[in-house]
Amino acid sequence: MDLMPIKTIVDGLPLAAMVVDQSRRLVCLNTLAEEIWGTGLANRHYEVALRNPVLTGAIAECFRDRKTFQTRISTIIGSRESTFSLKVAAIEGEAFQGVLATFEDVSPLEDVGQMRRDFVANVSHELRTPLTALLGFIETLRGPAKDDARARDRFLGIMETEASRMNRLVRDLLSLSRVESEERIRPGQQLDLLGTVQSTVKALEPIAEDKGIRVNLTAPNAEVMVNGDSDQLNQVFTNLIENAIKYGGNGGDVSVTVTVLDRDPTVRGPAVRVEVTDQGQGIDPIHIPRLTERFYRVDSHRSREMGGTGLGLAIVKHIINRHRGRMQIASALGQGSTFTVTLPRL
Repeated sequence: MDLMPIKTIVDGLPLAAMVVDQSRRLVCLNTLAEEIWGTGLANRHYEVALRNPVLTGAIAECFRDRKTFQTRISTIIGSRESTFSLKVAAIEGEAFQGVLATFEDVSPLEDVGQMRRDFVANVSHELRTPLTALLGFIETLRGPAKDDARARDRFLGIMETEASRMNRLVRDLLSLSRVESEERIRPGQQLDLLGTVQSTVKALEPIAEDKGIRVNLTAPNAEVMVNGDSDQLNQVFTNLIENAIKYGGNGGDVSVTVTVLDRDPTVRGPAVRVEVTDQGQGIDPIHIPRLTERFYRVDSHRSREMGGTGLGLAIVKHIINRHRGRMQIASALGQGSTFTVTLPRL
């Protein structure tokens, strides 16, 4: 039997696909299917070759009932588990009868769904804690502490702190939503990045002085022009420098270094690099890949005490992506941290 027409059709499908004939042999797999199930499977019995009970069961059911069967199937590709929408349909032809199985990779949709569920769970948790505290203090002030002036003042102070925490969280959530919606829109404004960094450092000097920290700026004596959104870039450097001040340890120095590069491979052209370095406790390298995830904190208790919402670096990442730049994080325990932002330069 000439299988060339069937092989040609299967090879032309945009989905991973395989065909099993009436003798239960795998007669052809396209390249996408071989990437999932491996090579060298042709002419082998499908139950022996595939060894996946969901898939083999679906093919067997299709042979038995000659009906289309659809389900989801998971398998390991490399080191990652992938999920596919499996559709098995009978082939009823005069020259050939068998079963066609196609696989649509729905892993990205699964990942997005999981991210959404995690995001809602995290937001709920972050809001529930201060709300619970507020409700508890309100109940106390209406009851046992109704006439206790000292307790009332102390509780009102704590309630103000918790309300401010919720306000920061809502503000950062709105900011994150805004920068995500604009991430694919490249900014068209030309601005002096050095001026933005200088104004950010000056604005944060009072916070640094309160902690006994000096912020040292090293930069060229000339404008450094980039295409950018002034407010968003100010947000980036405010976040990075403020974090360095907060977590860099009392009495230390924070260094901000601006370097002009003729060419940088990460942005494929002229660039400007801004490095923010602190002398704090440092970060265990195991945490670094996840630092820009929403709500991820190395030390959640300390971060909340410092007023952090766990969204700052996620916002920074999206802003830098919008500006077609790159961010790198280098740190080790006991050796401080360096956050490096590289942006294309005009």
